[in-house]
Amino acid sequence: MVFNDAFGDEDGYVVFSLLFFTSMGLWILRWVIIQIKFILRLKKEKTQAELMHLKSQVNPHFFFNTLNNLYGLVEQDTVKAQQLILKLSDMMRYSIYEGQKDWVTLADEITYLENYMDLHRMRYHKEIAIRFDIEVEDRSMTIMPLLFIIMVENAFKHGVEKLRKDAFVHIRLKATKKLVDFEIENNVDPEDKQSSGGIGLTNLKQRLALVYLNKHELNISSQADLYKVRLRLSL
Repeated sequence: MVFNDAFGDEDGYVVFSLLFFTSMGLWILRWVIIQIKFILRLKKEKTQAELMHLKSQVNPHFFFNTLNNLYGLVEQDTVKAQQLILKLSDMMRYSIYEGQKDWVTLADEITYLENYMDLHRMRYHKEIAIRFDIEVEDRSMTIMPLLFIIMVENAFKHGVEKLRKDAFVHIRLKATKKLVDFEIENNVDPEDKQSSGGIGLTNLKQRLALVYLNKHELNISSQADLYKVRLRLSL
């Protein structure tokens, strides 16, 4: 009888211990999961804040330069000034509203680039050889907004604007469901020492690291009078 009582007490103690430690383990596991979710949420919020800040830095000086050009053009050529204002308005609307989204369609990005190049054609009083070759399987596919504009803006700022004649910008965009391949090439003034990407390409690299980590290749090559940038994204 004593043996049975002792055995029962020991068995109850074991069961109680198992229940206690199991409950403690589950509570600790739940606490760890909550902490991990909290850290991931903070990381996501930080990433989104960084992206918003980087997006806000994209091409503001271009808008200011275009507005300054419009000021003098309004009296000289009213029709041309009106056309510039409409295109600039479309670009600003896209940059402010669509540019703040996580994703936009490739079609919208292409239209944005075409508007940008049209504005430059209208701004300058010199011939510019601009070529934009597009091979895209599905224009409804989504990418990060304002993805290509820094590379295009860089080509005009450090290439076209510094050259008095024979300026060119050649762009090729090829996209499948698994890969986006963007390449831009422009000539530069060999005497210009500021033809590197500077802040703009640094901005692009930071955004790519946040959104396309380990899924992108950005290659930059520079010769005496030629500058080329190629971006490849794995989707």
